[in-house]
Amino acid sequence: MNNWNEFLAQQGAGLDDTRVLHFGDAQMELQVTVSGNIITDLSHLGLLEVGGEDAATFLQGQVTSDIKALNNSSQYAGYCTPKGRLLAIFLAFAHYDHIHLQLNGALTEAIMKRLKMYVLRSKVTITDVSDSIIRMAVAGADTPAALAEIFSTIPETPHQMVSLDNGAILRLPGNTPRYQVFSTPEQAPEIWQALAKTCKPVGNACWEWLEIQAGIPDITPATQEQFVPQMLNLDLLGGISFKKGCYTGQEIVARTHYLGKVKRRTYPAHIDTTTTPQVGDDLFGDAPEAVGKIVRAAPAPQGGFHVLAEVRLESVETGAVHLGSSSGQILVITPFVEPENP
Repeated sequence: MNNWNEFLAQQGAGLDDTRVLHFGDAQMELQVTVSGNIITDLSHLGLLEVGGEDAATFLQGQVTSDIKALNNSSQYAGYCTPKGRLLAIFLAFAHYDHIHLQLNGALTEAIMKRLKMYVLRSKVTITDVSDSIIRMAVAGADTPAALAEIFSTIPETPHQMVSLDNGAILRLPGNTPRYQVFSTPEQAPEIWQALAKTCKPVGNACWEWLEIQAGIPDITPATQEQFVPQMLNLDLLGGISFKKGCYTGQEIVARTHYLGKVKRRTYPAHIDTTTTPQVGDDLFGDAPEAVGKIVRAAPAPQGGFHVLAEVRLESVETGAVHLGSSSGQILVITPFVEPENP
C-alpha cells in the first residue's frame, strides 16, 4: 500500500487492490452524490505523461482529437486500431510542457507499450505517472465555493484547466459541477482534508454513476476493438477532429462520418435488476442476434443499475432492448440527447 492509499485508509476508505470501494456506507454515499457535494479518489485511473519536443505532433498522428488545439483545456480522444476500432479513450490535457492522457487503469501498461512502438525516431518520452500525480475529484452545486477556499482561480467552463502553485484544476462536462484536482503526494492530503470539510468522501461507484449521467464512455479490456468512435458518441463529445489530417484508423472514422449514417449510438438507460450488469455484456432485441453492449454500469440511487448502452438505432426505435438475451431484463432507455460539447 502506497502512502496515498494509507492516507485514504486513515480517512475511512475501504480499498481493494485497485480502487476505493466506499467510505463506510456505499448506499448512503450514492444518495449524497445525487444532491449533495462529494469528493472521491481517482487513483484507479491510469495517467500517461507524453513529453519531448515532438510530443504533440506524435499524438496528432495517433488519436482522433486535435491535440494541437489543447490550450489550458482538455478533450476526449479515441485511440484506434488501423481498422478504426477503439483500443482506449483518453481524457487528454496539456500541463506545462507535457501532454497527459488519462485512461482506464487496466489498460495503462498495454497502451503505453503500444504507443512506444510508434515513437521510432521522434523526440518523445512516454511515462506512467499514475502514482506520482495524485488525482481526486469533487462534484456538487457547492463545490466551486469549496475549491475557492483553497485555490486562487477556479475554471468556469467545461474542459477549462488552470494550473496553480498548489495544484491544477480541470472542470469536467456534465450538468452537475464536476472538477478534477491534480496535486503532488505531499500536498494532496492537505487539499483532501480541506475539501472534505464540505464534501462527503465517496467510493468510486459514485463517480462512475456521475460519469454515466454526463454521458462519458469508457473502454475496458472487455470492450477493446468492439466500437468505432461514433458508436460511443465521441464525435458528439468533441473527441474527433475531421480537419486535422491523418491518424491511425482515420480512414474508417472519416468514412463513417462523410459517407454513411451512424447506425449505432450510446444511450443512458436504467435496468431494474439486482444482478450487476458487466461491461461488455451483450444486449438483445426480440431476435437471438445481439444488438449492442453495456459500456459502463453503476448502481442507481433508486435501485437497479444505470448504464451506458451502445445499441443499434433501429432496435431502440422498434422495440424493447434486453440484457443478456431476448428474454432478459428490459433496459429503460433515456431518449437520446447529445452530450455536452466543449
